[in-house]
Amino acid sequence: MDAGGFSAAVVGNGDLGSQRDRSLVPERLQRREHERQLEVERRKQKRQNEEVEEEKSDFFAAAFARERSAVEELLEGGESVERLEEAAVRLQGLQKLINDSVLFLAAYDVRQAQEVFARLQAALVKRRQELQPEKRFAFKTRRKDVASATKLDSVPGAPAAEGILASPPPLKEEEGFDSNWVCGFSSLQSQVLEKRADELHQRDVLLTQLSNCTIRLYGNPNTLRLTKARGCTLLCGPVSTSVFLEDCSDCVLAVACQQLRMHTTKDTRVFLLVTSRAIVEDCTRIQFAPYTWSYPGIDKDFQGSGLDRSKNNWNDVDDFNWLARDVASPNWSILPEEERRIQWD
Repeated sequence: MDAGGFSAAVVGNGDLGSQRDRSLVPERLQRREHERQLEVERRKQKRQNEEVEEEKSDFFAAAFARERSAVEELLEGGESVERLEEAAVRLQGLQKLINDSVLFLAAYDVRQAQEVFARLQAALVKRRQELQPEKRFAFKTRRKDVASATKLDSVPGAPAAEGILASPPPLKEEEGFDSNWVCGFSSLQSQVLEKRADELHQRDVLLTQLSNCTIRLYGNPNTLRLTKARGCTLLCGPVSTSVFLEDCSDCVLAVACQQLRMHTTKDTRVFLLVTSRAIVEDCTRIQFAPYTWSYPGIDKDFQGSGLDRSKNNWNDVDDFNWLARDVASPNWSILPEEERRIQWD
């Protein structure tokens, strides 16, 4: 090829390259414009979500303040059982409002609302005591009956492990529990223990120093506390507020509650329904699964508890000893499905 032809070929190839470059320009511009539009849409969606969250928070604040005032007014003038029962119903509605709002409220707002709710509930219990003092649960009067407590379904001469305790030993008062409204079991081994709905309704349940016991609580307690338990199985109906475990090991629990807190507990499986969240601290080898226990009347107990059965954050667990958000805590895990098949009865 002569020089002129070669030059023409080079020029021709150059023209083709320039044309190809020019054809890529609109494509790059289109891609850039598409990315820009996506970013605009993302920002718009984020702004709308923030506005919705703000509207929800404003609605919660207004509704909470309104219901709080109504309950306080009923408690201040609660000279009749009817007014106190109305206050109790409104408190259940207030709790449901908190439970329904946990996912969009700031943690501080949730904590403040729960503290207000706890104060109102304590005030309700106090007013009930003042109005019906004859129904108080007094442990001291029961101490005389402990020695004569009999065991049901036991074979004469057989160890105590065989029976259900009819009249359990009295409980010691513990911090945070009103001794007039607490019930439960203490210092027992290898027993099958039960309480029914009429014994538990909105009471504080305390279970302490139990070993190799099976505990069935049918009904709707206000709070539940399990301490110093070893090798126990605990089955409980819906708890209106909090369940607290401390210094337990090798236990199996089925609990439904607003909040679960576990402290210094190990090797324990929890079948859980929790409407806010579970918190573990100084715990090891804890496994979680969804709540599966059932019994006749549980639907009514859930309705009375104020818990929303459709909302279950059983696998949303905060470990106060593990702050790394991008790495799973080694202190708790999800119980494999093949290990969840348990015969409760």
